[in-house]
Amino acid sequence: MKHTYIPRGVCSTKVDFELDGNIVKNVHFSGGCNGNLKAISALVEGMPVEEVTKKLSGITCGMKSTSCTDQLSAALKQAVEASKNGADSNQ
Repeated sequence: MKHTYIPRGVCSTKVDFELDGNIVKNVHFSGGCNGNLKAISALVEGMPVEEVTKKLSGITCGMKSTSCTDQLSAALKQAVEASKNGADSNQ
């Protein structure tokens, strides 16, 4: 299922991704640090949501209290929670 998340407090402006059951696929960030976010997207491709969120949750960027990777973790958690509740997770 395709999802879109609008990150808060970071340079990227949107995260699109798919979940195939519990597997993360096709992550694409709009805005932000292009090379780094392409690398993150490639690294998490095919990983289970729990593994991605465990590794990326809580990472900060500079003086910010969050990061694009932390926001990806939040997006994945929201999508999983929404699917459990039968709701649409797109923001």
